[in-house]
Amino acid sequence: MGNLRTKDLSKIGYHNDQLRSLVIGIASKNFKHHSKQQLLDLLVEIKNNPEAFLDDELTAKIAQKVIGKVDGPAFKAYELRDEPVFCKTYGGKGIETSAKKQMELANLLPVSVQGALMPDAHMGFGLPIGGVLATDNSVIPYAVGMDIGCRMALSIIDESDGFLKRFDYQIKQALKNHTHFGMEGGLDARQEHEVLDNKLFYEMQLLRPLHSKAVRQLGTSGNGNHFVEFGEIELLADNTLGLPAKKYTALLSHSGSRGLGSAIARHFTQIAMNTCKLPRHAQQLAWLDLNTEAGQEYWLAMTLAGDYAKACHERIHANLLKALGLQALHTVENHHNFAWKDTLANGKEVIVHRKGATPAHQGELGIIPGSMTTSAYLVAGKGVGDALYSASHGAGRAMSRQKAKDSMTVSAMKKLLSGAGVTLIGGTVEENPLAYKDIETVIAAQHDLIDIQGKFFPRIVRMNKE
Repeated sequence: MGNLRTKDLSKIGYHNDQLRSLVIGIASKNFKHHSKQQLLDLLVEIKNNPEAFLDDELTAKIAQKVIGKVDGPAFKAYELRDEPVFCKTYGGKGIETSAKKQMELANLLPVSVQGALMPDAHMGFGLPIGGVLATDNSVIPYAVGMDIGCRMALSIIDESDGFLKRFDYQIKQALKNHTHFGMEGGLDARQEHEVLDNKLFYEMQLLRPLHSKAVRQLGTSGNGNHFVEFGEIELLADNTLGLPAKKYTALLSHSGSRGLGSAIARHFTQIAMNTCKLPRHAQQLAWLDLNTEAGQEYWLAMTLAGDYAKACHERIHANLLKALGLQALHTVENHHNFAWKDTLANGKEVIVHRKGATPAHQGELGIIPGSMTTSAYLVAGKGVGDALYSASHGAGRAMSRQKAKDSMTVSAMKKLLSGAGVTLIGGTVEENPLAYKDIETVIAAQHDLIDIQGKFFPRIVRMNKE
């Protein structure tokens, strides 16, 4: 082992003198066969996730000391319930066992009150995607997800569906010029929105350095399954929007809170995992009590990230409509990665986490997309208590991204798109239509939860090209 010095430890975030002395003492006696780099890598892991190293005799003392230095409430250990709380599953035949097991684990948390699993569910981190969980006065950062405020927004436009064919070229140019995808860069023109003036950016230490990135990324979209697309929507008779039943041009977007939400999620997940000790296989479901300072801070930061995600969609829609000289008749939007304060039918107040699930209270409008070659549905919720007032947020993945990549060629995907009359700008085979479950089956599994108001068909789709 190379000589480990205090300045090496400072560089990886070990700033406490007693902790550094302890680490050097333990390392010199017990880690002689580790290289210096191996040891530093191990110490970074212990610092980032100390509870994972409490069971090992050699690392426990360091881990305990790290936990002792966590700001905020003291470390507390919890046991899981013996029996899971009530959880209704919709479309269970089409849901993989691993996602059901993840949901069952969440239903064993001592703070869990009720669960629900949507028909588009598949395995995620912490809570499955498509999982809904009501908890008692506590919020689980990983049950909200890394992309806080990931959401859909639909603008129904004052043009018939024929507009898309007539102005095909102009629409493609507008999508190329007024959208931006991926981790780096932003739009050419600086975007303005009141969300950037939120005082939390200056009052919360975590958020101060994130402001400049939030300015740069406003009005942009992420990677993966995020998209901006033009298509036609057919509204049904007696729709709750009060619009005539016919076909309209529509703009649909899907993305979240960009780097801002991701940084908030990482920071508060770490605090939750450091202060709420659960059995190792459940550790990702660590929560923050809303009566604590950390819990309150997360709630404020999560709300800001949700507002920022909404602002991104507002800028995307405003920029595209302006570029094409269009007017929106109606906009429907909502988050599907978020936590809300809500009340169950029995009057109990809870925190409802939706990780890839659409809010569906009585009459609440939402959008459930399929894939780039299949329908999206405009729906109104029926307010079903067993579903925690939720519906699915899409068709849900049938394949992992790697499997989708391995089982589809670019030319085969182009053929699929051409057959469906869809033009794709950017995009990857990871998002090919066959990577998703059948949207018709997923919608059929939740007829008890939603009333269909209209059907959207994608025509010109813009995604990130990785």
